Amino acid sequence: MEQTRRPRRLRQDGIRELVRETTVSPSDLIAPVFVDATIDERVEIPSMPGHERVPLDQITERVEEVLATGIEAVILFGVPQEKDAEGSGAWAEDGVIQEATRRVSEATEAYLITDVCLCEYTDHGHCGVLEPGAPEDVTLTVDNDPTLEHIARTAVSHAEAGADMVAPSGMMDGMVGALREALDEAGFEHTPIMSYAAKYESAFYGPFRDAADGAPSFGDRRHYQMDPGNAEEAMREVALDVEQGADVLMVKPALPYLDVVRAVDQSFEYPVAAYNVSGEYAMLHAAAEKGWLDLEATALESLQSIKRAGADLILTYFAEDVARRL
Repeated sequence: MEQTRRPRRLRQDGIRELVRETTVSPSDLIAPVFVDATIDERVEIPSMPGHERVPLDQITERVEEVLATGIEAVILFGVPQEKDAEGSGAWAEDGVIQEATRRVSEATEAYLITDVCLCEYTDHGHCGVLEPGAPEDVTLTVDNDPTLEHIARTAVSHAEAGADMVAPSGMMDGMVGALREALDEAGFEHTPIMSYAAKYESAFYGPFRDAADGAPSFGDRRHYQMDPGNAEEAMREVALDVEQGADVLMVKPALPYLDVVRAVDQSFEYPVAAYNVSGEYAMLHAAAEKGWLDLEATALESLQSIKRAGADLILTYFAEDVARRL
């Protein structure tokens, strides 16, 4: 056999790691943290092994635990004391995220991102103000434009509390523009927006809705989150968010939509984030508990695939476990 090209030469020990094309580091990862205003002690999330809701009094300690792994950024999700039809707790000065943000920003060096949505704060679990006639009429859900006013107000309240970045996730038309205008008018022109620019109506969100107590009480979110069959629509959505002033572009979920992650990375000269969501996390844990998969190996391989597809930032529930190994 005469071969001058032997790819196996570069797979030998010592050189294999040196020529690796894609690596994941703790600085690539953003760790989600759940803070709950209704509890006094940490509460395990059964469908997300290793994760907990933490009370306000322990939020700083929880974030310090994340930072100790080498991760530099967290994204906060909140469970409020009370809910109402408009989700007014989302922008309350003494709201759970506002108070958690003040504590974390004052006591830690974390880069602090806040999720801007109303689903955890509305008594119906949808991501905004309901259209007249909902929920009786199943063709109706969220009234887009009144919702923009509420999420803009929420983003400003987060920035006032000390958030470094805000992340609107409701997939409302015009949400990035509404936030950018409100933040600029309030003097927060340097606060970046990480938009959930292409967020799909996915079956992989189930465990998160348990964790954040944000499941809709009727219907679903098909009227505002994207159809899983659409990729070209994602590019239109992302382009609109770029026009409106988004600084980081997110695709959610990650693994079932790596083609979209790749397309966004290739088409837009902006940082791309991908959300390795709760269902992706839970299914690997479930398979590992059965002895069918190696959890550590599959977790890292999953994150490598997301990075290889083009994501610059990865939001993942594996963040701390993977960071400890890197």
